[in-house]
Amino acid sequence: MLVKRSPNATGKGSGNASARASTARSGLAGALADSLEPGVSRRAFLRRSGIAAGGIAAVGALPGAMIRKAEAGPILPNVELVTRKNVCTHCSVGCTVIAEVQNGVWVGQEPGWESPINQGTHCAKGASVRELTKGTRRVKYPLKLVDGVWQRIGWDRAIEEIGDRLLEIRKASGPDAVFWLGSAKFSNEGAYLYRKLAAFWGTNNVDHQARICHSTTVAGVANTWGYGAMTNSYNDIQNSKALVIVGGNPAEAHPVSMQHMLRGKEHNRAPFIVIDPRFTRTAAHATEYVRIRPGTDIPIAWGLLWHIFENGWEDKEYIRQRVYGMDEIRAEVKKWTPEEVERVTGVPGTQLRRVAEVLAKNKPSTVIWCMGVTQHTVGTANVRALSILQLALGNIGVAGGGANIYRGHCNVQGATDFGLDVTTLPAYYGLAEGAWKHFARVWDVEYDYLKSRFASKDLMEAKGIPTTRWFDAVLAKPGEIDQPSPLRAMMCFGHGGNTVTRMPEMLKGLEKLSLLVVADPHPTTFAAIRERRNGTYILPACTQFETDGSRTCSNRSMQWGERVVEPIFESKDDYTIIYLLARKLGFADEMFKHITVEETRPVPEDILREMNRGCLSIGATGQSPERLKMHMKHQADFDKITMRASAGPCAGDYYGLPWPSWGHPELKHPGSAVLYDTSKHVMDGGGVFRARFGVERNGVSLLADGSYSKGSEIEDGYPEFTMAVLRKLGWDTDLTPEEMRVIRAIGGSDAEMDNVSWQTDLSMGIIRVALKHGCVPHGNAKARAVAWNLPDPVPVHREPIYSPRPDLVKAFPAIEDRRDFRLVQLARSLQFKVADSDLRQRFPMVLTSGRLVEYEGGGEETRSNPWLAELQQSMFAEINSKDAERLGIEDGAWIWVYGPEDGGKAKVKALVTDRVGSGTVFMPFHFSGVWQGESLRGNYPPDTDPIVLGEPVNGVTTYGYDPVTFMQETKVTLCRVEPA
Repeated sequence: MLVKRSPNATGKGSGNASARASTARSGLAGALADSLEPGVSRRAFLRRSGIAAGGIAAVGALPGAMIRKAEAGPILPNVELVTRKNVCTHCSVGCTVIAEVQNGVWVGQEPGWESPINQGTHCAKGASVRELTKGTRRVKYPLKLVDGVWQRIGWDRAIEEIGDRLLEIRKASGPDAVFWLGSAKFSNEGAYLYRKLAAFWGTNNVDHQARICHSTTVAGVANTWGYGAMTNSYNDIQNSKALVIVGGNPAEAHPVSMQHMLRGKEHNRAPFIVIDPRFTRTAAHATEYVRIRPGTDIPIAWGLLWHIFENGWEDKEYIRQRVYGMDEIRAEVKKWTPEEVERVTGVPGTQLRRVAEVLAKNKPSTVIWCMGVTQHTVGTANVRALSILQLALGNIGVAGGGANIYRGHCNVQGATDFGLDVTTLPAYYGLAEGAWKHFARVWDVEYDYLKSRFASKDLMEAKGIPTTRWFDAVLAKPGEIDQPSPLRAMMCFGHGGNTVTRMPEMLKGLEKLSLLVVADPHPTTFAAIRERRNGTYILPACTQFETDGSRTCSNRSMQWGERVVEPIFESKDDYTIIYLLARKLGFADEMFKHITVEETRPVPEDILREMNRGCLSIGATGQSPERLKMHMKHQADFDKITMRASAGPCAGDYYGLPWPSWGHPELKHPGSAVLYDTSKHVMDGGGVFRARFGVERNGVSLLADGSYSKGSEIEDGYPEFTMAVLRKLGWDTDLTPEEMRVIRAIGGSDAEMDNVSWQTDLSMGIIRVALKHGCVPHGNAKARAVAWNLPDPVPVHREPIYSPRPDLVKAFPAIEDRRDFRLVQLARSLQFKVADSDLRQRFPMVLTSGRLVEYEGGGEETRSNPWLAELQQSMFAEINSKDAERLGIEDGAWIWVYGPEDGGKAKVKALVTDRVGSGTVFMPFHFSGVWQGESLRGNYPPDTDPIVLGEPVNGVTTYGYDPVTFMQETKVTLCRVEPA
């Protein structure tokens, strides 16, 4: 079967209404014809459930006035109604979705009333998720692009052809020539399995969305106090006496979280402070709004600390006991006087003093941040500066305090935890030989077998190519890439194509790929790129509502979602697709040695049990499938603020067993609601800062000084637990004979047993004994205000590459150019070139980007949902009223936004508003399907084009990467706006 692209698919402008209206009429007619089929069949159920309006999936082609509202359908009488619990597939809050199912069809939906997280509420996106299983714009069967024509093929042929091509590329260019792009939409089990697939293939070129949202958060907080995750929870914000939100807009990005924030504000009369370049919907709730120049977060943090130190408002005893290196911070902070902060950020010193005093005198206070902090060339340093601010105030490890980091996608925390990262194996073990040997034991394969899968031992232990730079790795010339071959193929599971900056360059890389495989419920932006005419496959992957498994919320709680309906059309779940690929590539027997495979579908419960056995380093060991299912069943028993069950079979547990949940599931560790909380016993969820950087530096102890968790038998700091430490303490006699046998087997000999640590002891005996004596297995150290292993051990302000203030560039330069992640990173040389040019005159405005309440991520899924599409039908740019008047631009008019690189431009509608300051332009990042004024609707496979199309903001964004993680700069670049 050949499905041809329309010859006139690409029309000028974002309009081309007549051609699109024709497409819409055809789609509507088809949908109506389908709806006439009689009988109580699956199709009839869909029709009666409201899917007769399925033709609305084509209404992106119709004028706005012709779009009618999406409508829910009735539940059929006298037919058994089954309810199933799953978790919303959008943001990271983790809202429970209760699905009502009849005859295998999802016919009704309720929010989880008993859930301690959403408590009977949904946002617009959550309320619309039932549509995902209706399939109006879904990929229905495997597709292959041949000479620009989409050809329907079967699964067997698709896997056979893809596998053959992968093996050819591997033979010719090595395993590193393939890039494995995973997804924050995976379940935990899917993410783990995908990382395992990449390991057995023989590459560390495996990544996912966290690279472009919170990789700098993970690096920043992990390098400060030990773990790369939110310290508290959304619920715990109700205990806060002051809230500071920096670079985040939860009212749109995480709407359900706002109920917890507003309760904290109202119940505690807590000051609610928003620091952001844009007056957001969240700022509308603020008691104080601070408008800053984009890219000046560190001067703001240091400006706050300047007032705190000047007035003696810091927690001196907390710093003495639990923080290393604060004196070096004081020296840097002294430079940031109120006058200097105002010169660089635009924030008056009097306002910043007021905010600092509020923070210091209303404790515990919490600091919340999102991608406005992380997506910068200094993202890691930004994160560390805010973390240090909280350390100075003694706000880490206390209820109501914390660093509350709002992650983006529904499982971006879990996918990061379980290894979809070019720098590490699952659970942040890293890539050193010891990490590989640990997972060789977990997977029950020989270390030498794993090593043989890689091009070399060096590459086995080297960071891979990140998703922000994959196209640079495709286009790289000899000498520009530190691996044997450029990338030649990309396997893309559940990831948008419009999410990377510098899209004009991305398109060149996409065109050059020999093989592109997209596995997704929707075709994604990749499918609509006209530059590719061959070598592209689309595999219909189902949603998380059509499979089962666990996902991790921002607060580290894991929730089990049960399958609502079977995969629709010919789609398959991620587990099955990964297995089929592994089987074709020749290593399924080794990879699934201890995982049950039913026909071709690995059992997710078995995958989680393997994860429990091996992911000791983050305490992802106590969250068995049985315990997680029990929590979902008994949600009503959990307190709505503490998230702890006071009765029932889960009594004593924190909801979702937020990691670390130490030891075997049988130990029944309750999870850790607040990380680093010394007020509780470790078996009650208490903790201390992790000792992962040694015990001293330059003669100064790195261990805690007189601070320890409640009930600890060691009433001081201590190193991480190893067999040697147990022997020194005389606690090795607490180990059972079986635990000793396993430890001895890992060590290899009695002499080497001492090196076995709590992270590598698969018996978990070392962990059990540490807990028995009230100690935390990872040791008890000070948090690091100074991180000597980072490019900037003390965070310093550096102007963006495309700075709107060239007068500041020489005083606050970017880092030196360097090589990392197998590629060249330009920084200072490019920044100076920009500053010394006339770009500032030709591109006089600052461009920043962010989220909308209606859509999520790259937007392909949400813009294909009729309930959401009717709410936001156009891509737009916010422009200040003064700028609009000066440029002769009216609200709602078409404008061009031009970027300074590679001819970047976008045609969008103007939204004239004073939400943005003069000189700043804001654009949402959820749109694609229009490129530089031309519609790409006809390039999608028929009936899969999203309802709403628009220009991607990343067609205008520019070069710039964080040196620690290669996070891309999306929040500050230059642009020019003109009437269209």
